[in-house]
Amino acid sequence: MSKHKPAETAKAERAIANKKTAERKGRWAEAAARWRLRTMGYRIIEANFKVSVGEIDIIAMRGQILSFVEVKLRPTHQAALEAITPRQRQRIERAAEVFLGLRPDLSGLDVRFDVYTTTGAFDGKLTVDAWRPGW
Repeated sequence: MSKHKPAETAKAERAIANKKTAERKGRWAEAAARWRLRTMGYRIIEANFKVSVGEIDIIAMRGQILSFVEVKLRPTHQAALEAITPRQRQRIERAAEVFLGLRPDLSGLDVRFDVYTTTGAFDGKLTVDAWRPGW
């Protein structure tokens, strides 16, 4: 029996390893974003809110503002901002509508969609009001 794996198996294993690495880096970026938001005076209401129509990385509140925050880790901040597609924005907006339906106590707050970008070097930037929902 050969010790070498078929090329397809090796390729599939690399893809799984790459996905796990990306997920680990994403969790790190989200944890860093939550920490940074707290230092900016935000209260984290929810993290990794997932429903069938979409998901939201962080839901935070400061004053009368309820912020739905998408976290992106990319080689540059610009690349991170550009990585958010119109389809992804729609999914985040739909998830936000579901969240607000579940939390009527927060429905009177001003809603905002922000993006936290990082290159992984403790250089996070919050882009406030990154887009307006199509509600």
